[in-house]
Amino acid sequence: MAFGLQLSQRLTQSLVLAPQLQQSLALLQAPTLELKALVEQELQQNPVLEEIDEPEPDQQEKAAAEDDETPTAPDLAEPPEDVAFDANAEKESDAPVDDFQAEFEKLVQLDQEWRDHFSQTNLPSRQTVEDEEKRQFMFDSLTAETSLAEVLMDQVRETHLTDEQRGIAELIIGNIDDFGYLKATVEELAASTNLPAGQISEVLKFIQTFDPAGVGALDLRECLMLQLDRAGQQESLEYRIIRDFMDALGKRRIPEIARGTNRTVDEVQESLAKIARLEPRPGRAYLLDNEQYVMPEVFVQKTGEDFVVTTNDEQIPHLRISNVYKDLMAAGENNAEVKNYIREKIRAGKFLIKSLHQRQQTISNIGREIVKRQRDFMEKGVAHLRPMTMAQVAEVVGVHETTVSRAVSGKYMQTPQGVFEMKYFFTAGLQTASGDGVSNTSVKDMIADIFKAEDTAKPLSDQEVVKMLADKGITIARRTVAKYRDELNILPSNLRKVY
Repeated sequence: MAFGLQLSQRLTQSLVLAPQLQQSLALLQAPTLELKALVEQELQQNPVLEEIDEPEPDQQEKAAAEDDETPTAPDLAEPPEDVAFDANAEKESDAPVDDFQAEFEKLVQLDQEWRDHFSQTNLPSRQTVEDEEKRQFMFDSLTAETSLAEVLMDQVRETHLTDEQRGIAELIIGNIDDFGYLKATVEELAASTNLPAGQISEVLKFIQTFDPAGVGALDLRECLMLQLDRAGQQESLEYRIIRDFMDALGKRRIPEIARGTNRTVDEVQESLAKIARLEPRPGRAYLLDNEQYVMPEVFVQKTGEDFVVTTNDEQIPHLRISNVYKDLMAAGENNAEVKNYIREKIRAGKFLIKSLHQRQQTISNIGREIVKRQRDFMEKGVAHLRPMTMAQVAEVVGVHETTVSRAVSGKYMQTPQGVFEMKYFFTAGLQTASGDGVSNTSVKDMIADIFKAEDTAKPLSDQEVVKMLADKGITIARRTVAKYRDELNILPSNLRKVY
């Protein structure tokens, strides 16, 4: 059988983003800290760019008066003007272009606009000495965290175990998870180490006397029993319930537990309240702190009856074209290769500065529209959050919906109600009887308040909550209430009942 090779042509269409457009989208989507890293990288790669200090205070006052005249940033989802200009760079390079005076005049004007933009949105109140001292105190107060394994190993070192027992203790601690539970049985540890199970079990019992109480247990039942053992409550009703009625306890079958223990329902419920105060995850106190400190991109402050929206320009590097390269271009003594190199670097620098300006202006415009639509939230809180989509904001701001999505991604807004992710304000809604919309977040907040005020002897069913919301003019399905209840970590009615 013979095999042959064929050549064929196929015509296809594909969308390819220009490198400069990709850069614009990356700058728009990047949060402040990532943006600083991207700009610093560009500063290293482009010698014509340099970072400058913030504008002088007198410039701030001058620019503040012109704040209303700031032009709306073009949609970064569409190719900016410089992209088309750059696409024709190859054609332009064929012609001898040696006079850069006009281009330099534009660059100087762009530098000044860039400075004015920063001064327009600067917030001097956030730069007070007192604020700086508070922020520095917060960072100085951060301490290195200690893991549960380190705490347990420190206790091992303080004991009089033999070297062999210390090795077994280290093996056991290595198999204890972050919540304090042993993830391998004694038999499994014995099989993997060829050590006697009795010897491993002896060391495990010793570790189970360590702090925190309940550490080293194989399951929740053993964990709670270890804590009662430590408190000397082996003969208590709580200990008996955990030991003999753990399944009924998990399903809150209180009458069944009362019959099995020959106690009254009230006595059982009192014991369950004590059991609830035990720690189901003894290692919780030593979990590494995964909280991330966020830096707001947008600040909302109430001034009189209005809300003032500003962007966090303090953290954005202020760039300009270096005077050194301006002088080189003005000298006119460089050959064509040097001029072409400088020309391309200047174009790249100019596009970066323009993209940064567009980014800040786009975020600012989106922030203003969010505040305009969510004024009730800014004044009264979460219960007054209104439905809002990215398409609605995009239409008003004059950008594409995907641009709004990129602009709010991973960014935060500091409001009078606290710091919120900008995406938080975009939520679907439910229709009310009056025809107005109410956001899903507000409905969830209402459901939480309803369950909080219920009679625990007669807990509300999901269908009853549906009727209560209907009385407020909100139409919602029972399964939606059940979904929101689960998201609020509220148990079903049969598990919330108090006898």
